[in-house]
Amino acid sequence: MSRFNVENNRQLIPNENQYLIEKKYVSIHSEDRNIFKFPNSSDFEIELPEDLLNVQSVKLSTWALPANYDTFSFLNNNIGMTFKFINLYNPTEHGVADPLQNAIFAGLYQNFNKEYVVIIETGFYNPIQMAIELTNKFNQIVSNTLYDFYTNNPAYNYALALDPSYNRFRVVYNSVSQKMWFGNNADQFILTNETNVQFEGQISQSYCTRRNVLPSYANWGLPSFLGFTRCNTESFTFDENSINVNKAYYNGNYVPRFFYGDIISGDNGFWLLPELTGAKVYFCHAPSKINLMGQPYVYMEIAGLNCIDETSPFNISTFTIQTNQSNGIVNSSFAKIPVVGTPIEQYFDSNMLPYKWFYPPAERIRKLKIKLRYHDGQLVEFGSFDYSFTLEFSILNPQSQKSLNIRSASELAQYVS
Repeated sequence: MSRFNVENNRQLIPNENQYLIEKKYVSIHSEDRNIFKFPNSSDFEIELPEDLLNVQSVKLSTWALPANYDTFSFLNNNIGMTFKFINLYNPTEHGVADPLQNAIFAGLYQNFNKEYVVIIETGFYNPIQMAIELTNKFNQIVSNTLYDFYTNNPAYNYALALDPSYNRFRVVYNSVSQKMWFGNNADQFILTNETNVQFEGQISQSYCTRRNVLPSYANWGLPSFLGFTRCNTESFTFDENSINVNKAYYNGNYVPRFFYGDIISGDNGFWLLPELTGAKVYFCHAPSKINLMGQPYVYMEIAGLNCIDETSPFNISTFTIQTNQSNGIVNSSFAKIPVVGTPIEQYFDSNMLPYKWFYPPAERIRKLKIKLRYHDGQLVEFGSFDYSFTLEFSILNPQSQKSLNIRSASELAQYVS
């Protein structure tokens, strides 16, 4: 017999297995994190104001994200393309006695086998801005090569006193076909999309920062966003036998032209014209439409709450070559957020369908580890922009059985009389 008093005059309340579902909302802001411990707002941990007990489900309720992404950047590995010259304009063959043109030909011939690497500025472009950027970068990289040639060869130092810049490239955007056209008014070139050139010293810093990024067969570089395939694209010229709707006759030469209207104010659709005696114009265009948009979705990961299975980007590997299966990750993310804005703006949305369901209910949730990434695994770069989102927790509160004796006022009135 126990020496303790175990008598209990009060009857224990039995568990009736009745629960009341309570919706608890928690608003989280990226600036609320420990910035010293988590400098990147795309990957951080945060502690909730209170313990949430008996959590049945968790769902992303609302969110507000800034659209400040860079479609073209070192991290995306899509800011570089290469080209080579395959036929140069020789002024002496056309009876031109121009010292500057002779120096340009000598400099280009000296570097005839060189593969020129074009690196564009990181950021977000519209089609016209991209055409201007490519025009300037193509001419600039050739001008830099010629400048070095003039400087290192005393016989051509005189060209430095003239205009040593190269300005024969012209890149335009056809707004009807939505394709990029590359042209040169004297020299024939080829876009070497098959090249194995590694942009060492220019984008090599992206290698270590892309360790966790999944390989992608689709986005393989700048040419893929401009509408080109992985094959080399050689420029060509028109002759009288060429059949093309974009061909027009201009001062004894067949040149490309956009007949629907001016591509640049005042040019009447003639965007590439020969400017040197006896020169021919060379041009090519992308077979597909230009794609200047960034990633369409942002994936939110919350450790322990992920509920969405996700397929992986296709890549050429031993596995994909030998099987017909595709890769994927089980419970890879918690929410899939569409990017509905372009830089620079902020977009809001709500009512996310996926949710994490616990059975039995999660006993306690207090700390969350949050990551925002793209489909290829790259973290979203928000920079100094803040964002916010709201989580909806469904909590089961146990209820005891209660019997209520309710009497109406009319029933009590008879006792009063």
